[in-house]
Amino acid sequence: MSALWTAADAARATGGTARGDWAATGVSIDSRTLAPGDLFVALSAERDGHDFVAAALAKGAAAAMVARRPEGVAPDAPLLLVDDVQAALERLGHAARARLRGRVLAITGSVGKTTTKDMARVAFGEQMRVAAAVASYNNHWGVPLTLARTPPDTELAVVEIGMNAPGEIAPLSRMARPHVAIVTTVAPAHYAAFGSLEGIAREKASIYEGLAPGGTAILNADIATAGILRDAARAAGARIVTFGARGPADFAMVSVTQHDATTVIEARAGDHAMAFRLGGVGAAVALNALAVLAAAEPLGADADRAAMALAGWSPGGGRGRRERVVLDDTDADAALDLIDDAFNANPASVAAALDRLAAIPPGPGGRRVAVLGDMLELGPEAPGFHAELARLPSVEAIDCVHCAGSLVAHLHAALPPDRRGDLTDSADEMAARIGKLLRPGDIVLVKGSKSAHTARVADAIRDLGRRARRPA
Repeated sequence: MSALWTAADAARATGGTARGDWAATGVSIDSRTLAPGDLFVALSAERDGHDFVAAALAKGAAAAMVARRPEGVAPDAPLLLVDDVQAALERLGHAARARLRGRVLAITGSVGKTTTKDMARVAFGEQMRVAAAVASYNNHWGVPLTLARTPPDTELAVVEIGMNAPGEIAPLSRMARPHVAIVTTVAPAHYAAFGSLEGIAREKASIYEGLAPGGTAILNADIATAGILRDAARAAGARIVTFGARGPADFAMVSVTQHDATTVIEARAGDHAMAFRLGGVGAAVALNALAVLAAAEPLGADADRAAMALAGWSPGGGRGRRERVVLDDTDADAALDLIDDAFNANPASVAAALDRLAAIPPGPGGRRVAVLGDMLELGPEAPGFHAELARLPSVEAIDCVHCAGSLVAHLHAALPPDRRGDLTDSADEMAARIGKLLRPGDIVLVKGSKSAHTARVADAIRDLGRRARRPA
């Protein structure tokens, strides 16, 4: 494998001092997942990365980027000494972008960033060499890390950009300098930091500030704040391309048909009709796919080929993947279906997940069951956001809603009594009793914010199947 960063290149990019003549084939911030040949970046977050430099070098790291030589590391160890590791990583990201010969697609939005990024990787991967962010690496260290990992001969780099507070997206977009930037949607996520949907929209729209000259802004025409996105795109001098399902759009949804494990989509791009299939289910993911196809032409790709490739996409863990959980190995019918959408949650994503659940028929004798955890970072209006979910039309088709958390208790109180399931103070309590709340034939959605630990309920449901396979 050719070198991604030589000692001289990395020193020049970061302004640091290289010790040793090393060459790195990758970049890592986690000694647990580091591959031999990686440059280990000793970031300080919850723990000081310098504490893991010795372990990283022992595991085969080519070198470590550090602000000091840590204890237990030999004086002649391969190092890149910098003034500040976070700042040096950002400089490495800038340098990687400067030498990149291909195009860049940047993606943000309140819902669907990672899904859209993963779709783009699949959609365009058959037409060009694609490098994309790993997992949800979309913050102040995730974006420069993604760029630093991108080989210079990459033809398309896909960068995911997120935010928790005002002023975070524009600097990351300027670092990525995308040729195309997508805003998937604007919804009440991180509402506490902005206080209004308009404030969130302005922050999301700031991704267009980083567009390369002649760049393309892709936006969701269906949302109430589309005008804010349009104004920001015009101010950036961008070409505007829209997608949507409810009105005029450059890429317009005609129909969405959901099956057990796939979604069939009909769409139009001007006079051009498109029909394609996704390896995942939901109207929301269908719109994400349309956003990806809207990016094809400005990225130099063929939209029809990209649409056909999307059949190979499927949702990642915790993002709506449907799984079969066999409860009794001696009885093929003793099973339930789990929809694990527990990676994160806000009002828009929960509504989309409930719509999906409502569209799926349960098995014989089963029910549609939702297990919901708290939606966090919604500020003083959080109780109202939770209670409003009870008024969604999809709730009428759901047999039972179990709630785990103090905020989602407001939803529990607002639900019709015949749909009101168990209420617990935490996801751990719900996980401990979930086996008594489900039965064969059920289709079960698990959804909640990551910090509410709702994923533990999904794990407990999987464990019902594992226990069934254990010998007595």
